[in-house]
Amino acid sequence: MKKFTYLILIFIFILFIFIFCALIFKKDKGYDEVPKNHNSNEQKLINDFKPTPSYKNVTINGIDYLQTNSNIGKFGKNFTTSIIGDPKTFNPYNSNDATSSELSEIMYDGLVQTNPQTGVVIPKLAKSFEVLKDNKTYIIHLRHGVKWSDGVEITSDDVYFTYNTVIFGGFGDGGTRDIMTIDGELPKVEIIDKYTVKFTTPKPFAPFLRNLSASILPKHIFKEATDKGKEYFLTYNGVDVNPKKLVVSGAFKLSEYVPSQRVVYERNPNYYLINQNNEKLPYIDKYINIISGDTNNQTLKFESGEIDILSVQGSLLNRYKELKKQGEFELYNLGASTNTTFIVFNLNNRKNKEGKFYVEPKKQAWFQDVNFRRAIDYAIDRDDLVLNIFSGLSEPLYSAEPIGSKFLNQNVAKGHKKDLNYAMELLNKSGFYKKDGVLYDKNNNIVEFELLTNAGNTQREATGVSIKQDIENLGIKVNFKAVEFNSLVNKITSQVDFDCILIALTSNIYEPNAGYNVWTHGGTLHMFNKRTQNDLISSDVVLDFEKELDEIFKKGALELDFSKRKMIYDKYQDIVALQDPLIYLYAPLNIFALRNKIKNAYPTKYGSLIYNLSEIYIDE
Repeated sequence: MKKFTYLILIFIFILFIFIFCALIFKKDKGYDEVPKNHNSNEQKLINDFKPTPSYKNVTINGIDYLQTNSNIGKFGKNFTTSIIGDPKTFNPYNSNDATSSELSEIMYDGLVQTNPQTGVVIPKLAKSFEVLKDNKTYIIHLRHGVKWSDGVEITSDDVYFTYNTVIFGGFGDGGTRDIMTIDGELPKVEIIDKYTVKFTTPKPFAPFLRNLSASILPKHIFKEATDKGKEYFLTYNGVDVNPKKLVVSGAFKLSEYVPSQRVVYERNPNYYLINQNNEKLPYIDKYINIISGDTNNQTLKFESGEIDILSVQGSLLNRYKELKKQGEFELYNLGASTNTTFIVFNLNNRKNKEGKFYVEPKKQAWFQDVNFRRAIDYAIDRDDLVLNIFSGLSEPLYSAEPIGSKFLNQNVAKGHKKDLNYAMELLNKSGFYKKDGVLYDKNNNIVEFELLTNAGNTQREATGVSIKQDIENLGIKVNFKAVEFNSLVNKITSQVDFDCILIALTSNIYEPNAGYNVWTHGGTLHMFNKRTQNDLISSDVVLDFEKELDEIFKKGALELDFSKRKMIYDKYQDIVALQDPLIYLYAPLNIFALRNKIKNAYPTKYGSLIYNLSEIYIDE
């Protein structure tokens, strides 16, 4: 008996050593891990989320379908939602705003997608993919027999054209090209055969596989546009396009666009997703987007039954908890938004080709002064914004990474409280002084600037009013205006003629390199010091902290080990927090109301509520 006990103890000891060693020597790739939920105290509105659907490849009559295991649904009927403002284009490579991107990308699938529950990259238009041992070679196997909406087969030619001609050739907004640039070089793409494509990166590149989610375009349609040049491409498939001429690979195809009224999609009968009965999806006949003037109008439309889904403002949550008792809809809390809301000052000190400064010189001096920017940061009361605008259903935001990111710098995320005394100390260091309640710079100029945001977003407009009041406590006059969204986008991307803008960007919780075009000095969304082709001065001056960010993003993308990448991206968040080129404000909770007749919705905290729109059906 003693001998048996002794053997058991030895076994337990060996098992302990084995587990300990496994934990110590675990290889952590990082970019396939599931992010932790930072917001542990959020108010729970529903039971635990259901597991998301899983998918497998099924070949029927030589066609490689993607099959979902979600519930078998009913075909027919329409799903209706609402958007604020009109799209600017239906070309996914010309979109500079969230509305245009969402409405164009719905029509075009990528090679891969991200599993919204695990964050792992999985096939989409690709049937499968291989990453070779050199971590530089990617073999993509396409689905056989899958067709565009006009009946033409999707092949390697379309993939090669999309990447080599459109993306790497610099057509459109260039954002995808930015995030695929590897230490100054672009990947090589080669056609192996009709259904196989090889990508080769100059160096091992951690974000590359995830970046293959870019929309694939039909070569036989878009080649006409690229042959005519980049200027023509910028107008191709604009909002005036005849919907009948659009050829797509996604679940839905544009059916109708009526400006200021609606954008309507119809199901693509050639879509390659099938249910467990081998029936082609999507289930719904039409996906309708009603164009609303503002968020208040969206709320009215939901309560009148015109739309099926609503993003619920924090101030309305109690009301919707009561309305929910009528049994017509359910409330879903998806956690902190990945939309990072911020204000950005225009640090541009260049002239355009007409010899005019984008920003007048005295304001250039203010905005480029880090003490000025940090003083504004410390003057803003984020706790007040969270309480008064979102009824507490939000979190203060201080970091360039979203709250749900596994790369979040926890020290930066802690932030700081409003401190007007410290803000004035910072201003005094740079020669600013206050007299009779008015702030002057060291050259005795009264400090005054314009703050813009987009009209129609009532929460953002209320934020602008609150920030204006906070900043005016420093003696600064703020002229706050809400303008039409497309006008605001133009000011950021092409005109570059703004003082300060209140806006938001959607962040990627899995991959910081998605922000490459925001933080590197030549990036298309480098809005705080935007370079344009209209600049008069060719010898550009790059700010010191811009150079640091350039190096960090180059280094971070080339590092495959998660723990080392985490340290690199912690540094970029430190720099942004100290330099304040973008001053972050809050991350509201994503709370949605969804009608009970909408079936097969599988919400996740890392995806969205209707990310699997092609599987949703109506049961009423």
